[in-house]
Amino acid sequence: MIEAQPSVERPATIYDVARVAGVSHATVTRLLKGYTGIRPDTRDRVAKAIRELGYRPNLNARSLTTGRSHRIATLTHEITQVGPNKILEGANMAARDAGYLLDVITLDVHDPAAIRESIDLASQFDLAGVLALSSTDEVTNAVETTTFRVPLYLATGTDKRPTDSTPAGNGLFAVLRHLADLGHRDVVHIAGPHDWVGARNRIREYEAAVIELGLRSRGVIHGDWSARSGYGAIASWPDELPATAFVAANDQTALGVILALNERGYRVPDDVSVTGVDDIPEAAYFSPPLTTLRLDFTAQGREAVQQLLARIDGVAPPPLPPRRSELIVRRSTGPVRPRV
Repeated sequence: MIEAQPSVERPATIYDVARVAGVSHATVTRLLKGYTGIRPDTRDRVAKAIRELGYRPNLNARSLTTGRSHRIATLTHEITQVGPNKILEGANMAARDAGYLLDVITLDVHDPAAIRESIDLASQFDLAGVLALSSTDEVTNAVETTTFRVPLYLATGTDKRPTDSTPAGNGLFAVLRHLADLGHRDVVHIAGPHDWVGARNRIREYEAAVIELGLRSRGVIHGDWSARSGYGAIASWPDELPATAFVAANDQTALGVILALNERGYRVPDDVSVTGVDDIPEAAYFSPPLTTLRLDFTAQGREAVQQLLARIDGVAPPPLPPRRSELIVRRSTGPVRPRV
């Protein structure tokens, strides 16, 4: 007796899309290639058929037909951190929407030799381009000193100059202004690592805001983005805390700060206010819920892919929009209260 084999559903093709939409397969092909001379009603029918059938382009077949790869090597690092992880997520979505596949290569930022080996590995594949998502000096230097055979886009921050200003409603200026409005005058910044551009720029924003708002900085302590480093900064403080507000460089650091303050007998926000940066999903459920700065890392990833695709297509890249942030006020900040 021959057992019946389970049927395997065949992936949809452009011919299936054409049949359901009532158009020729050539029309579907032109639409997928971005051809604009298609009537709106026809475009809508094709788009509806693609959604209904779950059609996905066959990248291997397309590469054989066009002689052009649709794979992008993405160099990234520290994807356990919120920023790099969300940037990569946005890049992956943008690449997928454009019909490209991301090959993700994670770099070990603590091993220069391993960084070089990983970058050399990326150069061995048949690629349309290379996207480097860098937040540290080590990775940026390695990418900038490498010659790639395909278009490259290096998505990295640049160090702010002393003359660069931060809009009052943006960045750490918004955080410090919020604290100043609550009556705080003495503040401390728990910063990120020295070799991260983002950490250095947040220090510059903090220092500029302190001066402009007439506050007193009682110190800048470098951590490593972790809750452990935030905890250690407070737990190891030898004397009475000199500030009524602690500005953490990210939400995980703020989490450690809050725990250490509680263990030292300080109430948040009754005695001390604490702020973070990123607005991770858990920030609203800290105890107390965290006042923080919301950043759109996903948009940064999308914009980076758009910049690379423009280089691949040989067209002018779209202008990069200004980075915006949003202050999210929760219960970890409150008015200054006289100390007894």
